[in-house]
Amino acid sequence: MKAAVVYANEDVRYEEIPEPVTEPGSVKIKIAVSGICGSDVPRVLHNGVHFYPIVLGHEFAGEVVEIGEQVTGVKIGDHVTGAPLLPCMKCQDCQSGNYALCRHYSFIGSRQQGSNAQYLVIPEKNVIVLDQEVSYEKGAMVEPATVALHGIMLNEYKGGGYVAVLGAGTIGMFTLQWAKLFGSKKLVVFDINEERLALAKKLGADEVINTKSEGFLEQAKEVTEGAGFDYVFETAGAAPTMYLAFELAANKAKVCFIGTPHVDLTFTPKMWENMNRKEFQLTGSWMSYSAPFPGKEWTLAAHYFATGQLQVPEEMIAHRIPMSQAQEAFEYYKNPGGVAGKILLVNE
Repeated sequence: MKAAVVYANEDVRYEEIPEPVTEPGSVKIKIAVSGICGSDVPRVLHNGVHFYPIVLGHEFAGEVVEIGEQVTGVKIGDHVTGAPLLPCMKCQDCQSGNYALCRHYSFIGSRQQGSNAQYLVIPEKNVIVLDQEVSYEKGAMVEPATVALHGIMLNEYKGGGYVAVLGAGTIGMFTLQWAKLFGSKKLVVFDINEERLALAKKLGADEVINTKSEGFLEQAKEVTEGAGFDYVFETAGAAPTMYLAFELAANKAKVCFIGTPHVDLTFTPKMWENMNRKEFQLTGSWMSYSAPFPGKEWTLAAHYFATGQLQVPEEMIAHRIPMSQAQEAFEYYKNPGGVAGKILLVNE
């Protein structure tokens, strides 16, 4: 089969490699679409892979073309996506249902062959069957949607409160949609990009605030009449938004860091006192799994994509690029302004 193989830093080659073999209990998927995750970028541009050569890709959708012995819940012709985590299922964390915390895990697209290829074989338990009406493009967005929902769940979210979403990237867009679906008194999205803020408004944000604008903090305080936000979700992984979360949180708020920072963070005593005095709860969020594996994050995402209540408007997709041009696709991430939306690699 053909695959986009990473051989070295900034060296992705589209070439023939052996097609994976379907084992008992596994499913072979003909990949239609594979999304580029933010975690894939340093793997290609900053020597971030575990080994060379490797096929990346863990956000995908396609059609089942072969099933192994003992497979009962998936059939040939099903449109599917899949959970990329391969936990050991034996350690204490796995036995407790905390699969993302497994220290003996493998992962599709980083520790073993991924979906930037024509075919992928994964265990049946990792397969999520999609409604036939859900496009492959939307199917490839299920994984980031589950990452957002996992943060919502970890933050013990309940409807009826003021919600702040910091960052209007892909995860931010799904976070705001989940928060709206589950009910919010008022939801505000914060970002520095006016186009992304306009999209957030389109997806249901009650208000949007550009953090580059003068007096934006006062504007934010007016939304909650000075009380602050009951739930704060940081999705950008940027130092300024992580600091901002401490400012926006209300007394007894719940703050969740979904984004992953790539720089050192330094909190002043005043910032830390902000947390102490407000007595807000701060949690991190890692991946998107719960018991029974892979978790309701995945079943709910598949459901809400099927109903159409979880949306992927055209503005959320930055580029559709043939899999054969994967090298060129990663060149977009050298732009200092970043990429506004998801890049999808499409098998022709």
